[in-house]
Amino acid sequence: MGRPWCARSGHGIAENCQVTKNIVHVRPDRTEYHAVQLGASDRPKRTTTHQMRGHFRKARVKPKYIVKEFPVTPDAHVPVGTTLSAIHFVPGQFVDVIADSIGKGFQGTMKRWNFKGLRASHGVSVSHRSAGATGQHQDPGRVWPGKKMAGRLGGERTTVQNLPVVRVDTSLDLIFVKGAVPGVDDAHVLVRDAKKKMLCLANANQAKGLYESVLPKGVDDLPFPAGTKEMVQSLPPVIEAPSKRSSPFIPRE
Repeated sequence: MGRPWCARSGHGIAENCQVTKNIVHVRPDRTEYHAVQLGASDRPKRTTTHQMRGHFRKARVKPKYIVKEFPVTPDAHVPVGTTLSAIHFVPGQFVDVIADSIGKGFQGTMKRWNFKGLRASHGVSVSHRSAGATGQHQDPGRVWPGKKMAGRLGGERTTVQNLPVVRVDTSLDLIFVKGAVPGVDDAHVLVRDAKKKMLCLANANQAKGLYESVLPKGVDDLPFPAGTKEMVQSLPPVIEAPSKRSSPFIPRE
């Protein structure tokens, strides 16, 4: 199961993240694509299109600013209308955070592509940060497509992988991750299970028949659906991951 999440940057605060639809699509090769569609951040009804009003009305949820879908396994469909909380993620696991990077405008090759630039002392005639030659001779007589040149930097969809979850605040619906989160302050971000450190390893162990290694160590089973508001009532308000650093002032056993 791929666990999805819609949040806002900062620490990562959820804003009424609800399931709006369960998607099942049959591909031309007869394989099935399964996904869970989530909506986050309530919006006024008057600013919502008539098509999306009907979509949210069918799901019996309020209109949302953000609607995204996350691929899941066939047995991981969540009932429509379920409200997810921050406890959907377990402190200590790894996640991927996706958002639009900060736009930096039109930048030169040194800032955009880490070019070395030309000489800083002699012989460049005030062209120290120039890109240098970009083409070849009469053959081919043009600049190849995709050449690294000056242009707009940032403002693109960016994924930061393998960020550890260090704390989850269930009372405020906050997710604390360690590392750089892309995007400007208060931007919407997508948080999902880390593909490399979690999903790929779990799929590989399952294919090998190592079912005891599919889940992390010490975890025998996962509740379903995970991270609901009902689950929050039985958990403490703040859950922290155990620290991997040991204090030098505590004697070892």
